[in-house]
Amino acid sequence: MLLRPFEEGDLRALHEMQSDADVVKYLYHDRRSLDEVRASLARKMASVAVTGEGDGVTAAAILRDTGELVADISLWCVSEAHAQAELGFVVHPAHQRKGYATEAARPMLDFAFDTMHMHRVVGRTEARNVASARVFEKLGMRYEAHLVENEWVKGEWQSELVYAVLATEWARLRD
Repeated sequence: MLLRPFEEGDLRALHEMQSDADVVKYLYHDRRSLDEVRASLARKMASVAVTGEGDGVTAAAILRDTGELVADISLWCVSEAHAQAELGFVVHPAHQRKGYATEAARPMLDFAFDTMHMHRVVGRTEARNVASARVFEKLGMRYEAHLVENEWVKGEWQSELVYAVLATEWARLRD
């Protein structure tokens, strides 16, 4: 697998991801139209540097042999003062349950700690999203919290799981 910046040619695969009801089930947005995905892709193509709090980078995780887009992975600066970032990922429906999110997240965590010099990276997921929770666990991230009905999303109270890893912990996990 390779991580690379998003490009125009990713529109179809990104639309397949962002318009799939099962994929967006636990995300903040609903299924997106082609025009909405086109706007999303433009934002992703522009998210290639972190210059401060609220900024992030997104990458297309692609299969080395075929060039197929299998996941959308992101990392953004949550707090400059506290050197904290957040990791997120969305996997194409045809490529789920194959370990691609975990594989793509590892170099993003390396980037967070080695390049961005973050102290801590968190991962958050809707509590019913067992697959995403499992990715955070496979990465070695520590389960920190279960926030019960903490957000009103898509017409219902949703709960959230929070995972985290410190730079010192990630260094040990890599070794």
